[in-house]
Amino acid sequence: MAQVILLCGKICSGKSTYTRHLREQLPASAVLSCDELMLTLFPDGAGEHHDLLAERARQYQFALALELIGCGVNVILDWGFWTKQWREEARAFFAEHGIPCSLHYIDPAPDVWQRHIEERNRAVQAGKTSAYHVDEGLLAKLESRFEEPSTDEIDVRYCPD
Repeated sequence: MAQVILLCGKICSGKSTYTRHLREQLPASAVLSCDELMLTLFPDGAGEHHDLLAERARQYQFALALELIGCGVNVILDWGFWTKQWREEARAFFAEHGIPCSLHYIDPAPDVWQRHIEERNRAVQAGKTSAYHVDEGLLAKLESRFEEPSTDEIDVRYCPD
C-alpha cells in the first residue's frame, strides 16, 4: 500500500534536498509542496492573504494526496509541519483513511541552517530559484510558530551537513 511521508523542519532546513534523496529510495513517489504551489500561483506574493491561501492550498493537496495514494503512488508532503497541532491533524486525516503515515524531521545544526539560509538568499537574489527570500520578518514568523517535534512524533530524524 502507498504511504504518506510528512516532512517537518524549518525553512531552509534541507527538506527539498532530503526529498530528492527520498524519491530515489521510495519508488512511485509524488512530492506535494505548499510553497511551490503558492509561488507558482502568486509569484509576487499573496500579501496579507498568504496564510489563508496557503491553508486552502494544503486542503487541496490533502485531497490530491488521497487521489494519488488511491492510484498506488507514495506521497511526500513537503510542508514543514511547524506545529504539533498541524502534525496531529495530518496524521489523523490519513489514519481515518487507513493510510500509513510517517514523520521525517529535518534537523540541521544551527551553523548548517544559517549556511542554508545564506545560500537560499543568494540563489533567490540571482534569480536561480523562485523560493522565498528569508528575511528577518520571515525568520521572526518562523521562530514564533515553530514547535520542535517530540521524540515520540518522529519516525526518522535527518541532520544534514
